Amino acid sequence: MRLATEKIDTIYASDLLRASETAKIIAAKHQLAAVTCAELREINFGQIEGLTFTEVSQLYPEVVELWRKGSPRLKYPGGESLNQLARRVGKFLDRLKKHTPEATILIVAHSGVLRTLIRCLLGLGPRYLRQFRLDLASLSILETYPQGAIINLLNDTSHLKGVDD
Repeated sequence: MRLATEKIDTIYASDLLRASETAKIIAAKHQLAAVTCAELREINFGQIEGLTFTEVSQLYPEVVELWRKGSPRLKYPGGESLNQLARRVGKFLDRLKKHTPEATILIVAHSGVLRTLIRCLLGLGPRYLRQFRLDLASLSILETYPQGAIINLLNDTSHLKGVDD
């Protein structure tokens, strides 16, 4: 199975608005329907959702400390832990395994989910989650094989050049 933008066989998207709307636009150009999946939602930030980093630092210094350390013990107050996110993404990976090896799959989701997905496909442990930077609207391409995955492109935003100029 490959994740790319050539002949797309299936488009999966987070069921949250920004990702699902983006997926619908892409799907229409390929005469496909986007399949929305709750497993592709961004991590639930709980009580810190919408707060600035300064506010989080003041209200939840223990969360900031665990975040800075990249600790797998990080759990957002009233939200999810990194382990819960990884389990949710793992359920989505099980769905991907049902596709044929030749299938081209496009996934429209959020940074934390995509970084977790890439980490899992590469066989890397949780401590590597923050080793990947994924900007908004970036494109990454991975080819997957029974032995593992290969990154062909990571965090490409060249298609956005000139958009806001």
